[in-house]
Amino acid sequence: MTLRHFLKDTAISHDEQAAILRLAMEIKADRLKYQPLAGPKAVAILTDKPTLRTQVSFTVGVAELGGYPMFVDGNLVAIGKRESISDVSKVLGRMCHAIVWRTYGQERIEEMASVVSVPVVNALTDDYHPCQVLADLQTVAEALGGVDKLPGAKLAYFGDGGNNMAHSYLLGGALAGMHVVIATPSAYPPKPEILAEAQAVASREGGSVTVTDDPVAAATGADAIATDTWVSMGMEGDAEARQAPFVPFRVDAALMAMAKPSAIFIHCLPAYRGKEMTADVIDGLQSRVFDEAENRLHAQKALLIWLLQQLEGTES
Repeated sequence: MTLRHFLKDTAISHDEQAAILRLAMEIKADRLKYQPLAGPKAVAILTDKPTLRTQVSFTVGVAELGGYPMFVDGNLVAIGKRESISDVSKVLGRMCHAIVWRTYGQERIEEMASVVSVPVVNALTDDYHPCQVLADLQTVAEALGGVDKLPGAKLAYFGDGGNNMAHSYLLGGALAGMHVVIATPSAYPPKPEILAEAQAVASREGGSVTVTDDPVAAATGADAIATDTWVSMGMEGDAEARQAPFVPFRVDAALMAMAKPSAIFIHCLPAYRGKEMTADVIDGLQSRVFDEAENRLHAQKALLIWLLQQLEGTES
């Protein structure tokens, strides 16, 4: 019996990531095949931030696994204000078989994981969005023809290099053995400690990570082009100041043309047409954003199954 949490992309190994992605593809073909939460066993789904895909995908996913998805509005609970993170976590840990949390500082979810005896899943923090990147890797693998095609593939991300998506692309992509390029204005780099970790992981797994302010170089020869909103949650006050620096990193048809002809476009959503990408890209033939959104469901179900198997000492 091993308690495992998924607090960031590198909480698992290369082989474990590949196994989860293969399981996600298996689940996509037969959505009700696995029922590890039959009973139903409850999974707490807490959100402190606005949500659509996270709430829907985890709610549907837990239900399809035979469980009871217990949605908790973190703003009503006021975790860390009305009641301490530790106390809330201990209550949930005694009643639920897993906890999923979409919150702010990474230290919050790490504190939760330190005091419970059930798996804790990071559904988004300010630093990481690892469940999204699992779904993104599944989407890229589908386009390439399998999980074993991810090592050596090039994924280029355009936008804020210091946001949670850029950080998780660095770590998750490096873990998969990919060549990850972050194209961002020089004033918006990734956190140095996260970049350093990604470089170490990439070196170990045979991939690479690059940060550049040259969007053409980043796009050239890419297998997948990714972007995200220029204004992350909590940065709305900086929206106007953030426009001009990011315009050269907008994904349009000309930038997509620099990638491989078979390249796909992905975006975690919500998307703002005319800003981080043009409408013809996100609504075009190379776009896989709604496959990607659906894959949140399958990748997260696979992750939950895998975490529960570790806890129970079983394998699929």
